[in-house]
Amino acid sequence: MTRNAVSLWSIFAIFAKIGAFTIGGGYAMIPLIEAEMRRKNWISEEDMPDIIVLAQSAPGILAVNMAIYSGYRLRGIKGALAASLGAVLPSFIIILAIAMLFAGIKDNPTVSKIFRGIRPVAVGLILVPAVNLARKGCRKWWAWLVLAASLIAVAALKVSPIYIILVTIIIAVAISLAKEARNR
Repeated sequence: MTRNAVSLWSIFAIFAKIGAFTIGGGYAMIPLIEAEMRRKNWISEEDMPDIIVLAQSAPGILAVNMAIYSGYRLRGIKGALAASLGAVLPSFIIILAIAMLFAGIKDNPTVSKIFRGIRPVAVGLILVPAVNLARKGCRKWWAWLVLAASLIAVAALKVSPIYIILVTIIIAVAISLAKEARNR
């Protein structure tokens, strides 16, 4: 797809729709971003894990980073601006409206029940991309082993993800160097 084939308005509209109807933030937006961009043939199934990894690698909010990268890929700097504005503007307006209204209804039992009911939905929306990313990224038995060990280390043992990433990089480099030495 050429850079100018997608209108800036289309990019803005898709990300505004995603931003307006997603509960739970960045990870919850991943399935919607993937579905919309694949429906429009803007990305392939193989592109999504790369987009997620790049978005997670950059500082900032995951959903905005995904919007910036996707928009840039479609229309350069203008596309990145349109996508990021589309992703952020609805949330900003909704949060502003809630903040103004919430002060008067924060102690309302019905409102409390609604928020308690939304929490499991947000968790489910976050789990979907995590499971999909694991299925796409773990093609070998050892990748599933690394995933399980990382999950246990972070969730149960409270090991910092930074240490896990550093150890994984060191192991990957060592394996790569060993394979290279064997092939000489």
